[in-house]
Amino acid sequence: MVSLEMGIAVAVGLAATAEDLTRRTISNWLPLTALAGGVVCQCLEKGWKGAAAAGAGAASGFGVFLVFYLLGGMGGGDVKLMAGFGALLGFSRLLEAAFWTALVGGLLAVAAISVVALRGKFGKATGEQRPLAAIPYAPAIVAGVWITLLSTP
Repeated sequence: MVSLEMGIAVAVGLAATAEDLTRRTISNWLPLTALAGGVVCQCLEKGWKGAAAAGAGAASGFGVFLVFYLLGGMGGGDVKLMAGFGALLGFSRLLEAAFWTALVGGLLAVAAISVVALRGKFGKATGEQRPLAAIPYAPAIVAGVWITLLSTP
C-alpha cells in the first residue's frame, strides 16, 4: 500500500521535475503543496507535535540549501522545494535526503560535463565552445527524497 507521504512525494516530485526540465523554474505552488502535505502527514502520525516536526524539517531543508543558493550554485525554487519536502520528511530523514540529493546531483553534474566534453571531441568543429549550462536540480532533489522514503521502514 502506498503511503500518503509517498503519494505526495511522487506527485510533487514528478511535477517539479517536469517543470524544471522544461521551463527551468519551479512554481511556488509545488513546494507549498509539499509543505502542506508534510504538515498533514506529520500531524496524522504524531498529533500536534507533528506540526513542530514539519516546521523543523522545512526550516532545515531551507537552511541546508540556502547556502548553495547564496553562493550562486542553486536556484530559489530548489531551496523552496527542499523546504517543502523537509516538512514531509521531518528533520531526521531530511538529512538523509540531502545526502542522497547531493550524491545524485554530483552524478548528474558528471554526466553533464561528460556530454559537453564528448560533444566537443566528436561534435562539429565550428571553433566555438558552448559553455556548460546550469543543471536543473529538481530531479536530484526528488530522487534523494524518493530514495529516503523507499529506504525508510
